[in-house]
Amino acid sequence: MPKILIPSDTQQWLAPYGYALVGLILLAAIIHLILRYLQNRNDFLWYRQVANWRRLSLSRKRTLQEFSFYKKLSPKYQKQFEHRVACFIADKIFKHRYGKPVQDHQKVTIASIAVMLTFGRRNYMMDNLETILIFDTPFESAANQVLHKGEFNPRAKVLALSWPDVLAGIQVEDDNFHLALHEFTHVIHIESERSQHIDALRYHKYHHLLLMALKDREIRNRLEHSQFFRDYAFTNQYEFMAVLTEYFFESPVAFQSEFPLLFQYIQTALLYKTDWLTGLE
Repeated sequence: MPKILIPSDTQQWLAPYGYALVGLILLAAIIHLILRYLQNRNDFLWYRQVANWRRLSLSRKRTLQEFSFYKKLSPKYQKQFEHRVACFIADKIFKHRYGKPVQDHQKVTIASIAVMLTFGRRNYMMDNLETILIFDTPFESAANQVLHKGEFNPRAKVLALSWPDVLAGIQVEDDNFHLALHEFTHVIHIESERSQHIDALRYHKYHHLLLMALKDREIRNRLEHSQFFRDYAFTNQYEFMAVLTEYFFESPVAFQSEFPLLFQYIQTALLYKTDWLTGLE
């Protein structure tokens, strides 16, 4: 194969540009590492969302416009939210357990809950989740033959949800029972144990800070005597994070008043703005 020969005088002319390109690449890599370190240490994102160009069809937009969280956002954040919902729907496989068609309003509702949970994050696509499997009723778990309303299988990357219970979770906004929000919290919790992106690292850090806070005698005594969180929260660390997240979204004022440190840890883990939460200024 013939070789392309570059005259020596041309090589000399190109050399400074080559060195400059290599220098820029090295500088960009160094800046990236510094920013990554600072973001992880100081719990911020130097950018959260670059573009928000995707839009939903008219029928899907109507469902989105009925979603309570979306209605309370400013126009700027509504555009971001819609973009993320459209991206999430395009990225995931929605299936009905018995082969029925999955309706658009089901896709939009479930995607909106996922986006609400991750709205403060840069990484919101939940890469460890591929398929959302919808049931008409609670279903028998393959793991323990017990009826479940929701279940995440990280090995198969499948999230199973009972649709009537998804609806029940969003229809009553202050009972601190929100099935889809609970199950999506399991998804990002397990992701935080396996991924190295900035949102996963931050969530993992604050998960451990929350567990450490439980060792504080005063906090533990208040938890035991207040009965603020339902007992299921203390089943294991995964249920603890999921139940606290339900309270964070559905009873933010009471949660912040009762347990300000735990509230702060959840809020920072999700990088959530206070004005996104109902009742907080």
